[in-house]
Amino acid sequence: SCLIHFIKRTSKQYLVEKMPNLQGKICVVTGAARGIGRGIALQLGGAGATVYITGRTALNLNDCASEIQNRGGKAIPIIMDHAKDSDVLGLFDRIKSENNGRLDVLVNNAYAGVSLIDRSTGKKFWQTDPIETWDTINNVGLRNHYICTTLASRMMVEQKSGLIINISSYGGLKYLFNCAYGIGKAACDRMAVDCAHELKKFNVACISLWPGPVRTEYIQENIIKHAEDNPSEMSLRSSKIFEKGETIEFAGKSIVHLAADPNIMKKTGRIIETTALACEYGFTDIDGLTPICTRKVKDLLQLEGWNKLAAFVPDFVKIPYWVLHMTANKF
Repeated sequence: SCLIHFIKRTSKQYLVEKMPNLQGKICVVTGAARGIGRGIALQLGGAGATVYITGRTALNLNDCASEIQNRGGKAIPIIMDHAKDSDVLGLFDRIKSENNGRLDVLVNNAYAGVSLIDRSTGKKFWQTDPIETWDTINNVGLRNHYICTTLASRMMVEQKSGLIINISSYGGLKYLFNCAYGIGKAACDRMAVDCAHELKKFNVACISLWPGPVRTEYIQENIIKHAEDNPSEMSLRSSKIFEKGETIEFAGKSIVHLAADPNIMKKTGRIIETTALACEYGFTDIDGLTPICTRKVKDLLQLEGWNKLAAFVPDFVKIPYWVLHMTANKF
């Protein structure tokens, strides 16, 4: 299907991307002070939506709000901690009160485990503090997502429309970073599938979105810059992957298109990659490039340094989803 979309785009010679208009949509992006959450909020706001953005750091969150307003959207920054249930309950009470019970899009993005994952690199799970590791990675990144999904669903079911997106990753399929991370991401994916099952008859979609490698502020400061200052085979390889990765706004462009898709219910209950949506909807990243796709054979060959061989492989040749599924087969 990606080849069909590629041919359609080429034949029409799209020179300028036309982003959908989300004027009047009420959206929530959790963890929007930095990273992917910030990029998602900027894109939703730039498309005209009203965006509630949450985070713990007032300076970063207010900066995000200002940028959204500069792009023509309306931002409502909420300084809060998603590890505190009272803060989360208060957030959705406020949204319901201020919008007559309406909510169109929830993006479950808040995550507190990045620095701990970095600090514990190379350690086995039994070599780390189990309570700190589990709670830091999966309290905000999993438990909170379930609470937010429940509270948002109460509004969306009532209005018989809505879109809930869990930001997940390839770590939900195969081992990545550490045990607690993979368990959490697999659970996020399963949450999207099972919640979609119960929400479907109420016309509410629930999706798990997989970005690829993303050049977040943390990655640029701690991986790309580290590789420049302390070059090694491992650090340079990691840096290369992220240098060809997504900007923080690529996932946001994906979500804007999903939020505007009149046939969104056909996608409910699925795990979807950002690069697959770029192919389907016909958009590129904000730098005009198409980020690395972890299923695209050409990109994988280039990462291994086989550039001459990669030159002969068409862009549309990808590893089939059934192959990915079989690599994680547990039976």
